[in-house]
Amino acid sequence: MKTELTPEQIQTYRDQGYLIIADFLTPQELEHWRTTTEDAIRLRLAASATDANIMNNQRDPDAFYAQVFTQCLRLADIHPEMAELMFDEDLGRLVGTLAGVDGIRIWHDQALFKKPYGNFTGFHMDNPFWSFHSPDALSIWIALDDATVENGCLYYFPGTHKEATFESVGIEHNLGSIFKQYPQWRERPAVAAPAKAGSAVIHNGLIAHGAGANMTNKPRRAMTCAYMPDGSTFNGQQNILPDAYFKSLKIGDVLNNNEQNRLIWHK
Repeated sequence: MKTELTPEQIQTYRDQGYLIIADFLTPQELEHWRTTTEDAIRLRLAASATDANIMNNQRDPDAFYAQVFTQCLRLADIHPEMAELMFDEDLGRLVGTLAGVDGIRIWHDQALFKKPYGNFTGFHMDNPFWSFHSPDALSIWIALDDATVENGCLYYFPGTHKEATFESVGIEHNLGSIFKQYPQWRERPAVAAPAKAGSAVIHNGLIAHGAGANMTNKPRRAMTCAYMPDGSTFNGQQNILPDAYFKSLKIGDVLNNNEQNRLIWHK
């Protein structure tokens, strides 16, 4: 993995709210990520659909977002090779350096396979959905296929991570629902972020982003991971927290359970 950063890359991330690292994976690493992700998804989809950590959009196959992508969460829990990829300290150091924090925990990993002719993903921010609020939260998005304008690459509103609040706007069927809360963003151009297979796209948890429809007859596959700065505290939202752990927390508690949120890097 190409985990060393230049000062220019760090500044680009902090100014724009996202960074594309081309050729992040070698061809051999890319093939390993592909086979590992496919194998882990097969295990998740074969498991009980009542597990909240499996997937959150496959219950109704005719629903709008079931036609956006196949979405499977916490694959590192069930697949040793995926755990090796997700718990890599160099990966943690990379995102921790971009965020400018002293430690990084995994919030959750997530496979996102946009289906052939799959629907668009409405503009949204990530961190407002999660059980902690941090301006330094971020995600990595590894392109397992070429992500193009034709098959549904990511789109960003650069710089919006500096203006967004932690109030959730949801991910709705209306592509532009986010403008109800942020009408000033409607005048900004959305910037496409195509990425070759093996590239990494890293974005802040508060940047407004979405993805186009897949207008091709092949899937657009990606493996992602969301990260929480070490020391983050509970905000009262359950999100993916298991019931027993969620009920044990009170607002302001530090989320430092290593079984739920592995600490993968610290200075």
